[in-house]
Amino acid sequence: MNTNKDVIPFLDLIAQHSPLKDELMQVMSGAIDSAGFIGGPLVSGFEADFARYVRTQYAVGVGSGTDALRLALMALGIGGGARVITVPNTFIATTEAISQAGAQIDFVDVDGDTCLMDPNSLEDFLNDCFAKRKPAERPVAIVPVHLYGQCADMDAIQDLAKRYELKVLEDAAQAHGATYKGKSAGGLGEAAAFSFYPGKNLGALGEAGAVTTDDRSVAEKVQILRDHGQHMKYYHSMEGYNSRLDAIQAGFLRVKLHYLDEWNDKRRQIAAIYDQSFVGVDEVRPIKIAPGNVSCYHLYVIRVKERDALQVKLKEAGIMTGLHYPLPLHLQECYKTLGFGKGAFPRAEKAASELLSLPIYPSMRLEQAARVAQKVKQFVSVL
Repeated sequence: MNTNKDVIPFLDLIAQHSPLKDELMQVMSGAIDSAGFIGGPLVSGFEADFARYVRTQYAVGVGSGTDALRLALMALGIGGGARVITVPNTFIATTEAISQAGAQIDFVDVDGDTCLMDPNSLEDFLNDCFAKRKPAERPVAIVPVHLYGQCADMDAIQDLAKRYELKVLEDAAQAHGATYKGKSAGGLGEAAAFSFYPGKNLGALGEAGAVTTDDRSVAEKVQILRDHGQHMKYYHSMEGYNSRLDAIQAGFLRVKLHYLDEWNDKRRQIAAIYDQSFVGVDEVRPIKIAPGNVSCYHLYVIRVKERDALQVKLKEAGIMTGLHYPLPLHLQECYKTLGFGKGAFPRAEKAASELLSLPIYPSMRLEQAARVAQKVKQFVSVL
């Protein structure tokens, strides 16, 4: 029987925040002393720091990652029934944002090794759309998802976007600190959306998000949309939303941003242990890191045919795991009206039945990673 000491959690936010408690409490105390709860230097300071980190001209804090996607789409002028292409193996926030912006969802399949948007499938889809669909029914934008901590093939995606005059919005919710050919995730499209949900590599102590961009007009539009459509107090150029980044959360994020590179390096050390351990283990296929990518390893994901049985065995051994994501979006009840059935996106569907996320977090010890890998190898050999 496992004791609490034996258990390896999937994520340990207590261990991450405990050493930062004094710094975080200073943020809280300062906000209370100044009554600086909405906007102000805590928000603008974090926005400046995060834009510098991502290497974009602008970062605009908003209330959540979902809001970041939705408001970025709206700021790019995408809505009114326009069609937007993304992938079916992502969290529903990606597609919720498309629908909530007033647009419609198109899916393309993913690469079988990386589980990222497959440029060949995207090209085939675009060729077919522009050959057969009326202009009003053709897509206007692409939302590639930087899944698990590595970037989609942005050169190939951008080439297709330019050919077909499409806008590109990065879903960078899992890519804080990831790079693609030396460029930072968040600076590879017209705009990008980040989530700072607590479990992210850079997480708030509540809900938070941001839009990054080099386009001043996009940044200004998001600033207006997040604050009830105000261009100045009580003067509304449009209807907007209440999606301001909480000032205290911005202060927390600014503290934690100083540690992000260190934390990502620790994640990479854990990933290296896993990578080395699974060499030559045919039953275990880690998600491939594509050439040119430096992953921030938001998740470490393996493919195993007996995924569910392995997850049960690991839990019995005190090792917690995760499923990202067990049912592709095109097969979800809420998207039945899109008309997709099983087999529509076979690589995404196959991945959903085989993927298992192993523990990976900055405070995880190397010997814990070695234990996880050893147990995985032990169990898959007899499943």
